[in-house]
Amino acid sequence: MNRFARLATRLLAAPRALVWVAAEGSAVVESWPVGSVDAEASALCRRVAELGGPLTLTGEADGLLAFAGVPLVGPAGELLGVLAATDTGPRPWSEEDLRDLGDLGAACSAQMRLRLRSDDVQRAGEAAGEAATLAEAEADRMETLLSRAQLLLRAAEDLGDTSGLEEVWARVSGLAGGELKPSHVGLVLMGEDGLLRQVAGAEAGQAPWTGPEEGYGADSGWPGARAVREGRTVVVTDRRKLAREYAPEAVAGFDALGLHTLACVPLSGSEGVLALGWDIPHVVDAAERAVLIVLADYTARAVERAAYLDDRVSIALRLQQAMLTDLVRVPGLETAAMYRPAARQEMVGGDWYDLYPLLGPPGAWAVTVGDITGHDLGAATLMGQLRSMLRQADIDHPDRPPHQAVEALVRACQTLGLPAGGTLIHAHLTPRPGGHWQFAWTNAGHPPPLLTHPGEPGEPAEELRAHDILIHPSLSPGPRTTHTRLLAPGSTLLLYTDGLVEHRGQDLDAATGEAARRLAAASTDTPLDDVLQHLASTVAPAHPEDDTVLFAIRIAPHTPSAC
Repeated sequence: MNRFARLATRLLAAPRALVWVAAEGSAVVESWPVGSVDAEASALCRRVAELGGPLTLTGEADGLLAFAGVPLVGPAGELLGVLAATDTGPRPWSEEDLRDLGDLGAACSAQMRLRLRSDDVQRAGEAAGEAATLAEAEADRMETLLSRAQLLLRAAEDLGDTSGLEEVWARVSGLAGGELKPSHVGLVLMGEDGLLRQVAGAEAGQAPWTGPEEGYGADSGWPGARAVREGRTVVVTDRRKLAREYAPEAVAGFDALGLHTLACVPLSGSEGVLALGWDIPHVVDAAERAVLIVLADYTARAVERAAYLDDRVSIALRLQQAMLTDLVRVPGLETAAMYRPAARQEMVGGDWYDLYPLLGPPGAWAVTVGDITGHDLGAATLMGQLRSMLRQADIDHPDRPPHQAVEALVRACQTLGLPAGGTLIHAHLTPRPGGHWQFAWTNAGHPPPLLTHPGEPGEPAEELRAHDILIHPSLSPGPRTTHTRLLAPGSTLLLYTDGLVEHRGQDLDAATGEAARRLAAASTDTPLDDVLQHLASTVAPAHPEDDTVLFAIRIAPHTPSAC
């Protein structure tokens, strides 16, 4: 505005001029020459503003201030400021001086109105930009809230049907990793010995930042221990805080993974912690804390259910292992057995094998391999009952063929209302002259036994495919049949359950043929335990969906007695 002050000095031939701009509580003054404003001139400008019209003073005596000022007004008549010229009196102001000052004041008013409009436009733009920023921030906040709500809905669904602690860990890692984007997720639980340990899935390895592998107590200097001890979420935001408040081992684990932030949330109802770590600076605000607490609550429920199921599976596995026969030495025979559980731990099955002496012909033995339908504690329990009942049927009826023992077993199950269903091979092995053994068997819908013959190199093992119907509560006990075969010295017999040859997407007969070829290719000098390991690793699937039993019998080479 001092440009108009300079023009005023030229038009009015005055030594000084100023533009006084009204403002709340004060005034802004621009002058020409620059910085030549005095208090008396400013006071007179304020007087012009109060009058709302022109004001002139001639400065009647030497040294007094001569003043001429006109108001600057806006489009609605509002006061914008004052344009004034000053001189040292006496100085009369002519009508032409006042007219020139008024015209210049009008131009100055127009400039000021233009500036005000420009300022208004700028302020409006700034306000619009601020509103857009706020709207974008609110949209981001709502999107974050929606995403976290969806995370909790997925957690309620995904963690509602977990069946083991490793599966709980895997699903929690997947849920947290998608939305919260931590670099590490840990599930820490307290064991029966009172120590907290990391629960790691198959791909997880160990997570040293949640505690040492050997475990740590709830009173130790780890963030997870503090979360359990105090029953609240513990957040570590930097290494200095960690070093100040926790054990050196915790700092070392924090450093090993390059973490910046760690959050440990206690599991409600369970003694454990859900731990999330970020390798970049991360703010765990109040909203995220709430999400973590709810996620930890769902995790705690899944942990309790998984622990219950793990206990049941453990009991079933111990029961099943206890029912598997410890093989004894049988003169004239080499025997070996293998039980291979399914890849999924909860898939406890009803597969079994058995070997016991008979009361009939001297040196006779009974052999059984069976598969009861089901993969739970009930199947394992039922398997144990059938195993004992079949033994009883054999021992109580000496000299009767195997199929009659199986028929008696089925009748007993139907009479007692036992829901027994499945397949089995039950056989009697009786020594014969010349080192031979008679193999008499009945097949209740089971995979065929495989038999190798000495002196037939390159030929696959014979598949003994004769069979009767499987065992089922709705099927008749019989009639069933017994088949016989004389086994020569050096022969190898393999009984197995379907876990060996049933592959997803592969033909059953092709898998059986592969087992027959590999069995025949094994040298008679190879220990049977090694033969079974080879079959399990080459014929059976790498990650079996069913448990598997393999039982092998090799007829010892015949050594004629000395005369």
